[in-house]
Amino acid sequence: MSAVPPLGDVRVLEFLGLGPGPFAGMLLADLGADVLAVTRPRTARPALVENRPVVELDVKSTEGRQEALRLAERCDVLIEGFRPGVMERLGLGPEEVRKANPRLVYARMTGWGQHGPLAPTAGHDINYIAITGALHHAARRGEVPVPTANLLGDFGAGGMYLVMSVLAALHERDRTGAGQVLDVAIVDGTTYLTTMLHEYRSRGTWSDVAGTNRLDTGAPYYDVYPCADGGHVAIGALEAPFFAALVELLDLDPTWTDTREDPRNWPELRREIARAVRRRTRDEWAAAAEKTDACLSPVLNLAEAAGHPHLRARHALVPASGGRTGWRPTLGGRRFARVPSASSVEDTLARWRADEPGSGPAP
Repeated sequence: MSAVPPLGDVRVLEFLGLGPGPFAGMLLADLGADVLAVTRPRTARPALVENRPVVELDVKSTEGRQEALRLAERCDVLIEGFRPGVMERLGLGPEEVRKANPRLVYARMTGWGQHGPLAPTAGHDINYIAITGALHHAARRGEVPVPTANLLGDFGAGGMYLVMSVLAALHERDRTGAGQVLDVAIVDGTTYLTTMLHEYRSRGTWSDVAGTNRLDTGAPYYDVYPCADGGHVAIGALEAPFFAALVELLDLDPTWTDTREDPRNWPELRREIARAVRRRTRDEWAAAAEKTDACLSPVLNLAEAAGHPHLRARHALVPASGGRTGWRPTLGGRRFARVPSASSVEDTLARWRADEPGSGPAP
C-alpha cells in the first residue's frame, strides 16, 4: 500500500449535522482525506465523528464566521447538512464562500433537496424513503412496512451518494480547474436505488402489491424463517442451481425444483420450507449450509456479527476506540485513515492556517 492514502491530498471542511453528513465525513476520513469537522460550542457530539478532529466555532458570531471562511478558503471540499437557506443566513453559503475559493466543491446534504415543495420542511430517513416507494416494499403481503433502522435512506442513499458525488466533482475539477455546488438529496439517492424495481415494473414483472414479488418476501425461496431455537435463517436461493442445493439441504421433495416458479405453488412451498427449517437450530443450519450453494445464512445481531469467521477473516470490524466496548466497521480491512493524535485539532488548525488559500494540504 502507498504511504499516501487514496485521498491524502484532499482537504475537507465538514459542518457537523446528523446521519448522512457525518457518515460521509467518516468515510472520506477513512479514505485518507484531511477532514476537519466544525460544530457549535457546547453542543453534544453526534455519532460517527471519532476518526477526525472536531473544532468548536460559533459561526453566528463575526469572529467565528471569519474563521470558518478562512478555513473554507484552504480546503477542497465543504460539506453542510442544514436546511436550505441556513448557510446563506450565516454568510457561509456557496456564493459567498466560493468567491475566495472557486475550486471548492460545496456539497449540500439534505433529505428533500434544495428545492421542491418539501424542501423547507423537516424529515427523517423514514419520511424520505416513504415517498420513493422503497419503504412500501419492505413488507410482507398485507402487513405494515418495516423500516430497516436508518440504513437505506441516511447512509445508503444519503452518505454514500454524497461521497460518490464529491469524488465525481473532484475528478471533474482535475479537468476543468473549477469546483461546483452539489445538491445531494436522500430522496434522489433512494429513488436511484429503486432503478431495478422500476425497470421490472415497466416490464410487467414487478407488482405494486408489497410482499408478492421475488425480492420482497413474495417468493418463499427468498425470505427469513424461524428455527427450532427461536433464531432465524435468511434464504436467498433465487437461481435454479442454488434452489436445488437448498432442496437437498432441507431434504425437500425434489419435484419442487420443477414447480417452484409458479406463484400458485408458493404458499405450499413456503409451508414446506418453514417446517423443514424448524427441525434444527439456527447455528446447526448455518454449519450445515456453510460449504453449500444453498444461499442459507444465519441472521446475526451486531454482537454476533463481530465473531463471524468470514467478517473476522476480512477484518471488517475492529475494536471500538476510546475505551468503548463493541466494534467499529472498517473498509474491508483497508487501513487508509489518518490517525488523529491527542492534539490533532490544534495541529490541523495550525497546518490549515499556514497554507496559502487553495493550495491544498502540505505534502
